[in-house]
Amino acid sequence: MEARSIEGAPVNPASLAAARRSQRWVWAWVALGLAAYLLLPWYAIQDSTWYEAVPQVFGQAEGANGLMQAATQGRSWLFVGLAGLLLCAVGAWLPAGRAQGRWLLAGGLIGALGLAATGFTIGARGWSVAALNTQFGELAINQFGIGAGGFVALTALVLLAAFGIARLGLFKGDLFVAAAVVGCGVLMALFIAYPVSKALSGAFFNEDGQWSIGAFVARVFTERIWGLGCLSGGVRCGVAWNTLVLALLTAAGTTFLGTLMALMAERGSKRGQGALRVLALLPIITPPFVVGLGLILLFGRAGIVNQVLESVFGIEPTRWFYGMPGVLVAQLFAFTPIAFMIMRGVVQGIAPSLEEAAQMLRADRRRAFFTITLPLLKPGLANAFLVGFIESIADFGNPVVVGGQFSVLSTDIFFAIVGAQYDRGRAASLAWVLTLFALGVFALQRGLLGKQNYTTVSGKGDAGIPMALPDGVRRTIYCIAMPWIAFTAVVYLFAFAGGFVQTWGRDYTFTLNHFKTAFSLEWGQFGLVWAGTAWNSLITTLKLAGISAPITAALGLLIAWLLARNEFRGQGLFEFGALLAFAIPGTVLGVSYILAFNVPPLELTGTGLIIVLCFMFRNLPVGVRAGTAAFKQLDRSLDEASLMLRASTSQTLFKVVLPLLKPALVAALVYSFVRAMTTVSAVIFLVTAENELATTYIIGRVGNGDYGIALAYCTVLMILMSLAIALVQWVVGERKLGRRGSAQQHQGHHKMEGLT
Repeated sequence: MEARSIEGAPVNPASLAAARRSQRWVWAWVALGLAAYLLLPWYAIQDSTWYEAVPQVFGQAEGANGLMQAATQGRSWLFVGLAGLLLCAVGAWLPAGRAQGRWLLAGGLIGALGLAATGFTIGARGWSVAALNTQFGELAINQFGIGAGGFVALTALVLLAAFGIARLGLFKGDLFVAAAVVGCGVLMALFIAYPVSKALSGAFFNEDGQWSIGAFVARVFTERIWGLGCLSGGVRCGVAWNTLVLALLTAAGTTFLGTLMALMAERGSKRGQGALRVLALLPIITPPFVVGLGLILLFGRAGIVNQVLESVFGIEPTRWFYGMPGVLVAQLFAFTPIAFMIMRGVVQGIAPSLEEAAQMLRADRRRAFFTITLPLLKPGLANAFLVGFIESIADFGNPVVVGGQFSVLSTDIFFAIVGAQYDRGRAASLAWVLTLFALGVFALQRGLLGKQNYTTVSGKGDAGIPMALPDGVRRTIYCIAMPWIAFTAVVYLFAFAGGFVQTWGRDYTFTLNHFKTAFSLEWGQFGLVWAGTAWNSLITTLKLAGISAPITAALGLLIAWLLARNEFRGQGLFEFGALLAFAIPGTVLGVSYILAFNVPPLELTGTGLIIVLCFMFRNLPVGVRAGTAAFKQLDRSLDEASLMLRASTSQTLFKVVLPLLKPALVAALVYSFVRAMTTVSAVIFLVTAENELATTYIIGRVGNGDYGIALAYCTVLMILMSLAIALVQWVVGERKLGRRGSAQQHQGHHKMEGLT
């Protein structure tokens, strides 16, 4: 018998199934939130994990559940979350519709906002806000940092509020999209906007701690920041102009080189492509100061190049490399691989049928390349330029190592924080300038791309053959990219060899003692002993990077999908929020995490979790930009066809869209993992004795003059991360687009060019 609605109209079985499925999700999160109040410890217990506190959940100790904390320990404000969940439970009994949406939204907002407000205003010593202490007097009851119960309950309330928004008609009524937008927005607000705002707000407080716009103006508009001399031997440019010029040159250079190498990897000869991909990615699998060290050994005052120039041409060695030239070369080395990874996926996504159609219309390969292929690369070019620009302005390792007297904003921020002055206000003011630079380039990129369409992967089969590069383009690419790759190999040969000699610069005797000191294994009374001094830091780094990388990649691609396939209010702000962590120097981000997460409601300082979160949100923008460039090439008809065949939004995302995003997924996974393994600035203030990382161990060795051990450790890191990259590419696999083969395997096909 055909199902009918109350009005008597036939009901679509697919709609009924979708409604039942969505109702199950509503009930599931209501039940999970209530279970968190009853079965999990509400607060985080110092020096113990949440599961160690589970036996205390029904007692009077600190590990009690939320209901016990509210009912028997005087923390009555926790009832607000329980009340919100009960309102959501009432709504869950109602049929899917606007009435249910109002109950869910009201319950979710009351519970989540109530718990958040009390969490930020009541801390370990009572009131956290001085005005509340003055207004209401001392608070006898305090609270600690949020634990497993509070986290699960808050998550449930936020998602139930998102479900309510969808039931009211927003996000086209799709619960998954609503939950993804609201959930990602809350995460970015909590772990990017909140800590960064705490750091940046310091620019508006004077030395006495009073709010003052004048203090901000006095710090920002100074001769050192905006000075306009730029005369050789005279007044130097202000650090803001130094930073801007360097970032523009770096972004243009990395985008250009990354595009050339991507074209060579995808459209060039198959021979040597494996070696090309390894060499292209080498600079991001080593700590940045290793690149600087290799460049100094080549171009420094006592470097090989200066020695050769002196012996052959009689040119006296100088410090010409230290400054803008050295920083620019170092940043080109460091950030070109990011552009390569982004552009490789974009080049792969160009449909050969478009190029073949141009050739059938009497266009030769050169004209087809410049009128068809190159314009379709615009999304990737714009995203690669943006990421290169933001990476450059946020980098401080390379300017510190090879910058000499050349100052940029990031180095000034670094010394303002770690120097004897410890001027948070000045550091925050400089960070404001960096943020405005990033915002300007972000707006420029959006303006250039606009609403143009770059779709090249549609639902139709495309068995075309990728077009071989025009002869002139191919020769140009090989003449530029091959010397650069060879240059990369030379620099890393120096860095690699440093771990195998006794003392670099004095005693070049071959030795393995540095590796033995760091990574020796011994057989003791109780079995194998990890005797090397570096094992603890290496294992910790691998564990934390392995946890953060897949989460970062998944979150980045999810945000890219939300931006590319959905329209909602505040979308521009949402996108900029995902990029904000890149616009802030790593040192400032690390300090902001300490300021924000050292007190309730999130007491994370000293734990491995704060390092994982810093890794995630520091590296998130690359996954977002790589995914955005890839989505620009996918036809929306693929999503629409899947939805018309009764697939849910989540099924469409995981079964249809994700397999077509494999290049972007590889880029996000690889970048997230290797940057977590090699980052310095963002985590230098977050590490502890229990959570020492590889880079902090290496910096410590360099500070002690143990360069051999430091370089030996870097060699091990390079090998491990090369294996990790190969593993990621093997597990994810290549994107299958149904094309017949490469241009080199079908050169005869292009003979049609001469016939047309």
